[in-house]
Amino acid sequence: MASTAANILFRPPHPSLSSNPIITSSPYFLHTTPSSRSPDCRPLSSSPWKRERSFPVSRATTASPGTTAKPMDERVKKVHSTEEFDEALKAAKNRLVVVEYAASHSANSKKIYPFMVDLSRTCGDVDFLLVMGDESEKTRELCRREKVDKVPHFSFYKSMEKIHEEEAIGPDRLMGDVLYYGDNHSAVEQLHSREDVEKLIDTHKADGKLLVLDVGLKHCGPCVKVYPTVIKLSRQMADTVVFARMNGDENESCMNFLRAMDVVEVPTFLFIRDGEICGRYVGSGKGELIGEILRYQGVRVTY
Repeated sequence: MASTAANILFRPPHPSLSSNPIITSSPYFLHTTPSSRSPDCRPLSSSPWKRERSFPVSRATTASPGTTAKPMDERVKKVHSTEEFDEALKAAKNRLVVVEYAASHSANSKKIYPFMVDLSRTCGDVDFLLVMGDESEKTRELCRREKVDKVPHFSFYKSMEKIHEEEAIGPDRLMGDVLYYGDNHSAVEQLHSREDVEKLIDTHKADGKLLVLDVGLKHCGPCVKVYPTVIKLSRQMADTVVFARMNGDENESCMNFLRAMDVVEVPTFLFIRDGEICGRYVGSGKGELIGEILRYQGVRVTY
């Protein structure tokens, strides 16, 4: 499993203690519709999902949390107080801010930190902060305010608001979260209302391109899992396919669109051509998604 036991923040961990990721869900009860479906998807009214297995990521040669930073982790800013933390969030404006809450005694904090450094070097439009919870009373106060009592803990902020948080995650999930919540530069169109969808459909009615609309929720494990594949496909298929994304729980307009499209599980991929919905795929299987896209492009696919 990608998650591992997290350590209690303010004292050395006891062997019997472990933690499970804290994930919130927003249940919605909608109508059912037939579709191509993989088992790795989340009903809108379901309980939290299971973790996915991690994959290898190159390790960065860098200082561990709580030690002197080397040049390659210079983009990870260490904050020492609530005031410094709030100032960093304010300075980021609408950029994504990823915060790792760590502790000097935490082996898991030391394991995940090099991967955050790797991400900081490749994601120039994302700010990265490190808070050592056991450094001082000021950092303990910050952790109490942010309701962090176990490490490693990652929180994601935009416009000074917390939009997501995770505990005890692996490198693959961290990378997926950063891409999912901080994607401002890929070829995937970001849609925020039903009107945005209709405008995009009208734009591509005449060019013959297949429109793939990725519909998900903000706090959806399978949605995060498949999104790096969506980004990669958007670059590889740019000449023939248009990729777009909508989070159904972003606002009421988006949720109304999900209801109108009979979306009951996420992620759901809607395939649209010439202004008409020609099919859908429900799930986060990479191979299945690619196969469905090829099928709706007229390529014969066998499973």
